[in-house]
Amino acid sequence: MKKLFGVIGDPIAHSMSPLMHNDLFQRYNIDAHYFPFHVKKEDLSQAINGLKVLGISGFNVTVPHKVAIIPLLNEIDPLAKAIGAVNTVVNVDGKLIGYNTDGSGYVKALTEQVSSLKDKNVLMIGAGGAARGLFFSLSKEGVKRLDIANRTIEKAQELILDCPYAIEANALSKQEAESTLGEYDIIIQTTSIGMAPNVEEMPICLEKLKEDAFVSDIIYNPLETSLLRGAKQRGAAIQNGLDMFVFQGALAFELWTGIFPDTDRMRSIVQKQLGGK
Repeated sequence: MKKLFGVIGDPIAHSMSPLMHNDLFQRYNIDAHYFPFHVKKEDLSQAINGLKVLGISGFNVTVPHKVAIIPLLNEIDPLAKAIGAVNTVVNVDGKLIGYNTDGSGYVKALTEQVSSLKDKNVLMIGAGGAARGLFFSLSKEGVKRLDIANRTIEKAQELILDCPYAIEANALSKQEAESTLGEYDIIIQTTSIGMAPNVEEMPICLEKLKEDAFVSDIIYNPLETSLLRGAKQRGAAIQNGLDMFVFQGALAFELWTGIFPDTDRMRSIVQKQLGGK
């Protein structure tokens, strides 16, 4: 009997997850299909009940449901509980278990490019929902220092205090971060600044960027943001958000099937859909 998987969100038509996961099911000869489900905020509880009735084997969760879904699940993985958000659900004998593969997917993508994180000073730009998962996962990984630059310093301070893992971290204003930018080995941009259609926007001035720094932006539309373009011009190595998207999807696929999939294949499919090379 064909297994059912999917993704819930609002909006959902733009999601590239069905394309990616359905190709993987075909690649690994798994009799399954992955559907996008458009679920509005007010219909979330009813939708989860409906998915359980359908016998869904697993599903992804995207905006705006990553937090709201938590009380509707039977169990939450400790990391997802600490982050306070779920992006992947596995159905184990009728019991829905929530995980968060965003942060761990990002770390996996990052370590493909940066050999060791232990001795690195990292600056994270933004303290929103996306930053939370990344901050906790990088703290768990044990980076040397992990500072947060945010428009509202109080929000960055709250995120640092909420983290269950010991880490040297400071909350900075944008101006403070710009003046000390040369201290950081890795810069991670977690906000929507620079996303299409506002592609010329920059979250931070790169004047003091180290030449051998690594600059990462979780945005993948466009594939090269103004931030990444500017960093590349200054000699830095760069990474867009495509790898994070691919690896969080790969970790979700592994939770559902026990198979860690071909991430090069996944990346190629999404890049083709985005019109990139």
